[in-house]
Amino acid sequence: MADPTPLLTELLALPHPTALDAGTPNRAAGDRLRGIDAAELFAPAAVRDEDAARACLAGLWLKFDYLDESHRIAQDVHTADGSFWHGIMHRREGDYGNAKYWFRRVGPHPVLAQLAAEAGWDPFDFVDQVEACVTRNRGDVSALQSLQQREWQLLFDHCRSRATGR
Repeated sequence: MADPTPLLTELLALPHPTALDAGTPNRAAGDRLRGIDAAELFAPAAVRDEDAARACLAGLWLKFDYLDESHRIAQDVHTADGSFWHGIMHRREGDYGNAKYWFRRVGPHPVLAQLAAEAGWDPFDFVDQVEACVTRNRGDVSALQSLQQREWQLLFDHCRSRATGR
């Protein structure tokens, strides 16, 4: 993966815990993300795939627990990547059935395949595990957070690569 652009480097350096639920928004990240478009996010690199660039923005908003902002972007990205971010957002907000709906819309995806190979991951089973952990205090929170962080990183890297062509 190519080095992140200056703005991405700045944003990705902001510390923020991985929440399985809606979490608590990171104000510094939210202030920095407000008003940013894909061209600015990837500057000086050129954006080659606008949908993938907007998917990255949805992912960044989600990373910092701004679910509404992430949702507004993801629902307008009519690709497998947009559906993937949309599914994660609904899982995080606790709308588990809707999360599964969006994961069904993803279809075959290289990130799903990689997570399955690495961890035996299945998006529908993962939704159930997160639901059990969040609503019934069942499961290994740390393991689920680690897997969710890996999911975020793989999907973000995939979208960034598509957005810039590198």
